[in-house]
Amino acid sequence: MEKKAGPAGKSSQGIRIKGRFVEEEKQAVYKKSIYKKLIKTKPCGFHRVAIENLKVQAGSTTILENVSLSIACGALTVIIGKNGAGKSTLIKSILKEVPYEGLIEFRDLKDNSIGNLRVGYVPQNLNIEKNAPVSVYDLVAAYTTNVPVFLHKSKKLYAEIKERLQVFDGGELIDKQVGDLSGGELQRVLLTIACTPVPNLLILDEPVSGIDRNGRKLFYKILNDLKQQYDLSVILVSHDLELTAEYADNVVLLDRTVLKEGPACEVMGSKEFKEVFGYAAF
Repeated sequence: MEKKAGPAGKSSQGIRIKGRFVEEEKQAVYKKSIYKKLIKTKPCGFHRVAIENLKVQAGSTTILENVSLSIACGALTVIIGKNGAGKSTLIKSILKEVPYEGLIEFRDLKDNSIGNLRVGYVPQNLNIEKNAPVSVYDLVAAYTTNVPVFLHKSKKLYAEIKERLQVFDGGELIDKQVGDLSGGELQRVLLTIACTPVPNLLILDEPVSGIDRNGRKLFYKILNDLKQQYDLSVILVSHDLELTAEYADNVVLLDRTVLKEGPACEVMGSKEFKEVFGYAAF
């Protein structure tokens, strides 16, 4: 579920699994023991994902223009807006799936350096047949290791995967068939994959869509713990304004450009929010 930033419109080389890439580089670095566990490195406050003057066009239609954001490590930034506001296009730009103008880079403000942007991505859902003979262990192993999943299970790898799943409250899911998972369970498994190894930026596209309220609250709680315990930035696209108000550190109201940005109470109580949604939430 990880893609490494490269030239606009291009993805790094890798192994295609269910329409997505597992990078060859990722397969290599996983052999190093440091990547076999989620290493806790608390947010330093100096890392930023910088988006500057982003513009995306489709023919003569401008989908995004003049989008500039600074996304800090240790913070949950939630993107809100009406359908057609450009939220999905913003995600695709960061994932290098669409060409764009502007700048997207990972910065260390402590030494003013530019690093490689590693992106972990959790989609709304995973296209997999209900009766496909794929367990959670198989899925996580396929995406995060170079071990052939059709071979006999390694006890050591099984324990490592279960340990990573437990970080996301999913250890008991390891033997379940993927097709039998609930929406909330599947998203916790995908979150485990997206964070192996820990990315600089974690992107979640409507990850709790179709999940009941208890499942949504658990997912947000896990995110809250994740942002406090690991040095990464989080972007979440959501229509759930209630939970956005409760958990977001920063809210971005998008409608082709950034209309308003700031704390939830400030954005959701603004005239810009009212113009878009027809009411003020605060």
